[in-house]
Amino acid sequence: MPTPAGDVHAFSAHATDADLDELRARLAAARLPEAETATRWDQGVPLADLVDVVAYWRTGYDWRAFEARLDRIGQFRTTIDGLEIHFLHRRSTRADATPLILTHGWPGSVAEFVDVIDELADPADADAPAFHVVAPSLPGFGYSGKPATTGWGTEKIAAAWVELMERLGYRRFAAHGGDWGGVITTILGGRFPAQVLGIHTTTAQAPPGLPTDGLTAEERRWTEETRDFWRERAAYAKQQATRPQTIGYSLVDSPVGLLAWILDKFAEWTDTEDSPFETVSRDRVLDDVTLYWLTRTGASAARIYHESHDSLDPELRVDVPSAITVYPRDIEKYPRPLVQQRFRQIVRWRAPGTGGHFPSLEVPGFFVEDLREGLAAVLAAHR
Repeated sequence: MPTPAGDVHAFSAHATDADLDELRARLAAARLPEAETATRWDQGVPLADLVDVVAYWRTGYDWRAFEARLDRIGQFRTTIDGLEIHFLHRRSTRADATPLILTHGWPGSVAEFVDVIDELADPADADAPAFHVVAPSLPGFGYSGKPATTGWGTEKIAAAWVELMERLGYRRFAAHGGDWGGVITTILGGRFPAQVLGIHTTTAQAPPGLPTDGLTAEERRWTEETRDFWRERAAYAKQQATRPQTIGYSLVDSPVGLLAWILDKFAEWTDTEDSPFETVSRDRVLDDVTLYWLTRTGASAARIYHESHDSLDPELRVDVPSAITVYPRDIEKYPRPLVQQRFRQIVRWRAPGTGGHFPSLEVPGFFVEDLREGLAAVLAAHR
């Protein structure tokens, strides 16, 4: 069993009753606008939907249950480059388990992975691959520290993840991520091939400026949808990339404002017809939102856009074995002929028929199966 090195210490978060009472009081006193004047969701989160979630958050949601789940998985912190990094760590009981780091994005958190970690670590099927799972909170997110200066972009975060795994005794490991976690996973595979066995990602960005000649009709549709997303539906990213401090005041001061800012993305980015709660429960969304609220990380999390928006090195190439899954309702979908210009050893490519930007929450059973199969192909490439 690997022996942790450096200052790695157990951690347990417990919000005070006063913090939870204050949250409920703010929710009860919320000032809300009038209802939208367009069809549902066309102008953002509908008033009726928000009122319903706010009422449940105030009277029915159980934050203590989420705290207990984090503790059951195992929480730790360590300081890297002067910043405290929080992470979940679940060692498998299997001797043949492979170290695996899972990286979330925005507006996600480690809450994305709590329902899948146990099954990844100790699968019910003895023939399924098992993993020692590490799921860190990004700098400025959750119980990780908030950077006091600029510099904590995706390249530095990737290097910190290598240091984190080394401290845990994992000198070689696999990596998975989506959204910002997908960018960081790409950098891990491209910059650290000596440490990274291979990667699985749901956000595989092609190098910019590639010609689209020869693409199939579906592949061309993917490129058009991705282009339209960044042109027409990415105002949140431009705001957080240019003025994270300005929006941060609202996100840290108003729980209803924070909820609406995040719920809008769960609605738009999930594979649903009318409401994100068709596939993701209110509890799971509120686990995520409440974590942002109690840690006051609305502004600090937004700053990852200021640090790294549109900054992935166009020349970066990933030569480690890579498994890529493109979910149909995700916000960025790049065709394989373009993706393989960056990821040069794709050992498994999958485009399932259902799922969106938050697959570990939307389709957790399929997500676990897909991640296992993808990483099994990655590990087989080393034999």
